[in-house]
Amino acid sequence: MFSGWEVMVLLMIVLLVVGPDKLPEIARQLGSWTRMARDLIREAKSSLKDELGDEISDLRSLDPRQYDPRRIVREALMEDTPPRPASRPAPRQGPGQPGRPAAATTGSAAASETNPDEPPAAPFDDEAT
Repeated sequence: MFSGWEVMVLLMIVLLVVGPDKLPEIARQLGSWTRMARDLIREAKSSLKDELGDEISDLRSLDPRQYDPRRIVREALMEDTPPRPASRPAPRQGPGQPGRPAAATTGSAAASETNPDEPPAAPFDDEAT
């Protein structure tokens, strides 16, 4: 928060503004205010925990940090996925053959025919830039 030099400069300014005779009184007052604030926060936390009880765990599931894209990608890359079993390529079928609609043979249909586990890719457009 503050470095040592910044604290020293602040103390010197306070000493010059307040004066050495009132400095102990102000320090005592500041300490009592800090203790009061700390006690109020502690009481608010305990009363909130008493009122919510087990429901506090439900609130943790609503934490928006869980939707951080960097975290999602990191977890997806770190999770272990089982290897896919090798499959035999399916025989190639033409547009009019049974079992295969005519529209599915355009573009990258050959890639999906070789591995039936993969979803079909979008058709490839030769004229696209």
